[in-house]
Amino acid sequence: MFQWLINIFKQKETLLLDETDSMKKFLIVGLGNIGSDYQHTRHNIGFKVLDYFAKQEGLTFETQKLGALTTYKLKGRSFLLLKPSTYMNLSGKAIKYWLAKENIPLENLLVITDDLNLPFGALRIKMKGSDGGHNGLKDTQLQLQTTKYNRFRFGISDEFSKGRQVDYVLGKWTDEENDKLPERLDKSIEIIKSFGLGGMNNTMNTFNGK
Repeated sequence: MFQWLINIFKQKETLLLDETDSMKKFLIVGLGNIGSDYQHTRHNIGFKVLDYFAKQEGLTFETQKLGALTTYKLKGRSFLLLKPSTYMNLSGKAIKYWLAKENIPLENLLVITDDLNLPFGALRIKMKGSDGGHNGLKDTQLQLQTTKYNRFRFGISDEFSKGRQVDYVLGKWTDEENDKLPERLDKSIEIIKSFGLGGMNNTMNTFNGK
């Protein structure tokens, strides 16, 4: 009897995406830390990309379980944009939850993260790889039990002196970087849309190195 009741509640559970074809659903995750202290830091570029996307498309994020979310539709594709509220080192928990809840296949996941090993503004899209010492990717790999998930790396460069990596990553953008960010953010939006419409291989061929 109890299982019957549980099944009833599951059937009534409301999904954020009303698309019935799971292959047309995409989870776009921007990694970052919550709180005003982190808002304009290099480490929060994942949040910044999604905030820019939402502003350009007139979307509003709402607080849900394990994160802030909003939805977007484009040419028959449904996108769920997620900014985890778990702090960076537990990002995978939110990613795993929303993939399962919305029945989104792993190959339709794209994780946006900062990367010290790339020059400022360089954009790289990959289908798999190591965590590279990034705590957000480390937890994502742990929770998903695989390194084979799509990631979009946004270069923040490594222009810091020895022993100052944490200060640099959690530091604010320079005036010069802020001037260049809008064009890079526009390109980031193109990448997200291309991922949903054209697939991962096409997106890598089109945007890597641009």
